[in-house]
Amino acid sequence: MSTYCRIAPGHPVHHDYHATEYGFPQRDETVLFERLVLEIMQAGLSWELVLKRRAGMRAAFHGFDVARIAAYGETDSARLLADPAIIRNRLKVAAIIHNANVVLGLRRCGGFARWLDTHHPRDKAAWVKLFGGTFKFTGGEIVGEFLMSLGYLPGAHAEDCPIGAEIRARHPAAA
Repeated sequence: MSTYCRIAPGHPVHHDYHATEYGFPQRDETVLFERLVLEIMQAGLSWELVLKRRAGMRAAFHGFDVARIAAYGETDSARLLADPAIIRNRLKVAAIIHNANVVLGLRRCGGFARWLDTHHPRDKAAWVKLFGGTFKFTGGEIVGEFLMSLGYLPGAHAEDCPIGAEIRARHPAAA
């Protein structure tokens, strides 16, 4: 069976993400929100396409600045839907703006990272239910990949992957 750990090393698009981000715990709100945006944008598409459009999305979404995105209105939505550098999907764009408002609200109780930590550990089904009642456009695959990519759920790396071994050595709680 082919896994991300077998495909990504040396791949011109996947390598850096696999080697430096995927499965590594994060605390920074902007990084967490970017990861959620990327997973939402990936729904129904390939991860390679998302990684290729990542720089365009970073520019279009103002560096994934939560407060700025939360303030987006109709003009911003129209701008995003006309931008060929991103994945243009009306439902996804609306969900991202909504979710920025949710993350902004989480600041009142310690922030996005604290919210995740407060609910950890859970199994995938419980996470999916929690996300479904909190965020928009966050089905099972999106939630599962988002949480695996941050070390909240196991399975980001194959047991024999050297990157997985590095993560387990540096962040035993994420293993």
